[in-house]
Amino acid sequence: MTAISITEETFASNFGVSRETIDRLKVYVELLKKWNPKINLVAKSTMDKVWHRHIADSAQLWALAPSGAKSWVDIGSGAGFPGLVIAAIAAEKAPELTVTLVESDRRKAIFLQTVTRAMNVSVQVVTKRIESLEPQNADILSARALASLSQLLEYAEKHRKPSGICLFPKGARAELELTEAATCWHISHTTNASVTDPDAVILSIGEFQRA
Repeated sequence: MTAISITEETFASNFGVSRETIDRLKVYVELLKKWNPKINLVAKSTMDKVWHRHIADSAQLWALAPSGAKSWVDIGSGAGFPGLVIAAIAAEKAPELTVTLVESDRRKAIFLQTVTRAMNVSVQVVTKRIESLEPQNADILSARALASLSQLLEYAEKHRKPSGICLFPKGARAELELTEAATCWHISHTTNASVTDPDAVILSIGEFQRA
């Protein structure tokens, strides 16, 4: 798939969301702009194209989620990508879905809580290290720019429901990470082209087990 440029004006048509969802995401973007200079949530150089680089890049995971999922857990949420974007879409399209953001940095967790209230979405923010977190039994487990695939699978082994899936956006090193992970894990996966970056993919991982 060829990557396309997505702006605030074209986001709704690209992702099929309502004006209310766009308004929620605009609140998110404004708070991101306000907080970013204080706690360095995302690279300053990406803010000029925030709707493409962060909002759309996160929103594309929604189409890969299985229907009927009840719980989505985003680990190492940081600035809230993809978790907060998913929560905004879920408020419109799947209000029964519970979204949990796991972030150990207290300042970032406060930011996530602030955005959650401002967007008026139902999100649980957990301020813990992933290693000390009780098993989450997630239908969907996501992580963006957090760790190597091998490390992510260790987290997933504890926190994903056996019948669930993992959605991990990866960059140009995705194939190398899969090769490296294959030395420790047997992985059943689908590689999905990114709509925002021709060099990136989203790995959708079903069954996996230690080699």
